[in-house]
This record gives sequence, structure tokens and C-alpha cells, in this order.
Amino acid sequence: MAYRDDVDLEFLSQCSDEDLNDLVQCLIYDKDGETRWTEELSTTEAYKKYTPKHSMYWKEIAAEIQCFGGNTFATLVRGGKGVLYKEVLCDVCDKLKVNYNKKSSVDLIESNLLMTIMTKALESMSQDEIKELGESLGVKNVAGLTAKTLTAGFQAIFRAGGFKSYQLTAIIVNQVLKALIGRGLSFAATGTMMRTLSILTGPIGWGITGLWTAIDIGSTAYRVTIPAVLQVAFLRSKIANGISDEITFD
Repeated sequence: MAYRDDVDLEFLSQCSDEDLNDLVQCLIYDKDGETRWTEELSTTEAYKKYTPKHSMYWKEIAAEIQCFGGNTFATLVRGGKGVLYKEVLCDVCDKLKVNYNKKSSVDLIESNLLMTIMTKALESMSQDEIKELGESLGVKNVAGLTAKTLTAGFQAIFRAGGFKSYQLTAIIVNQVLKALIGRGLSFAATGTMMRTLSILTGPIGWGITGLWTAIDIGSTAYRVTIPAVLQVAFLRSKIANGISDEITFD
């Protein structure tokens, strides 16, 4: 396993040990807490020397993501190097039927992925749940509120960026990880974040969780790459928005 220079993963060097812990746990352990038989990260000298100071070996963490995203035989031919992160991300998007442009930036593709998850969750909600969510979000007229109008609102949040976009990213990723690997994120949760979480992890959380029963992620690689990509998207949003307070939330 060897790291390929990857402009889309270099930001991991700015992440703290706490930031990287969830990602490391996801790469090494499965939903039952057992070590993944295909993982190599825990066997590296850097992991053995530095863990839990994960920031000291961020390149090995990045390399593990790249290798999980690549074909095993092709990785061997490349001298133990996997594929660039953008290829891993696009593969996940294809698996989840995300509408995106491969020529777009990685952060935009990640936003498309998150918005697809949110949109599908909204579409699965009943009218009563949509009304309840609208009221919780402070929408004044919920009588004619639909999944489509709520989707437009969330899309606007992603386009605007900033703290609200980070909040929404954290909420989506947290719920998906709970559904996929049985544990959520440990992330910055200010008073505002906590209030938003309490609002959206109800009906939105149920909708997001329910999505995964209809998606076949039987492949060992997808069981790693989907949650890993979502955690990378979360960390990118956190670093981009300068979020630094660390309060465990689960």
C-alpha cells in the first residue's frame, strides 16, 4: 500500500487526530467491530508507531482509501498504489445513482452526493412528516409544503456554503453512518448545531436510514468506500469552514 499524490486528499494533513479517528475506525473495523480482512492500514509501521496520533500518518490513511477504491489486481500492477480519490468518489456516486458531472470539482460532486441522499429521504417522507419538518424549521406556511420545495431549500443551503452547509453535511453523514456501520460521527456540536440535529434527525433521519435497505452494498469495497467518502466529505466541509470546537455527539 502506497500513497499517490492526490490534491483532493491533501487537506487531511490539516485534520486533527480527533478529526481522523472516525475515518480510521471505519477503514479498519466493520459494523460488528471486527477487523476488516482486506484492510492494510493497521499493519503499517506508521500506524503502529503513531496511533492514536492519526495526523502523523495521514498519507497512510489516504492510501488506504485509494486502495479500497481500486481493483486489487490493478493495485498490484501499480506497485501497491490505488486510484485517486476523485475516482473513488465517482464510483460511489455511480453506485448510488447520483446525477453529477465528472468534470466538476470534488467538493461539488460531494455536495451532489449528499443532496441526492437528502432528496431521496425527503421523497420517502409522508405529508405529515414533511409538515412536521417544515414547522420545526420555522416555515410559516406549511399547508402546501412539499418534498420538492424543501429540497430546493436544502439545495440553496449547499450552494451558499458556510456553517449551515456544514451543519447539513454533518446531519446527513451522521445518519448514514449510523445506518451503515452502526455508529455516528464525533463532531463539533455547538448549541445551534444541537438544535438543528434535534430537528432533523427525526423524520429526516428515519428517511435516510430507510434508504439503505433498498441499496445493495454487499461488495466489501462499497461497505468501506461509501462511509469513507461520506466522512471525507464531512471533514472537507469542516476544514473549509474553519470548524474547530470538538464536542462528542452520538
